[in-house]
Amino acid sequence: QNINEYVAALIALKQKMIDGDRLLTEYQQKCTDILFYEISALRCQVEQMLQKILPLEKCQEELGSLKAELEEKKVCL
Repeated sequence: QNINEYVAALIALKQKMIDGDRLLTEYQQKCTDILFYEISALRCQVEQMLQKILPLEKCQEELGSLKAELEEKKVCL
């Protein structure tokens, strides 16, 4: 009977290991899914920011040109 109990305990332990591995795999997949979602959301935010920044950079360049032009005219006057 001791051998039967020992075998039953080993079988139960093996099942718990299998269940633990399955839970770990599911947890890792959920973590991967969450990271993918967060990275996608961050990429979207970065793209939106770039779309806002690019026109501002162009305006800054134009203002720099206008400033240089005004300085030139000021010197001439």
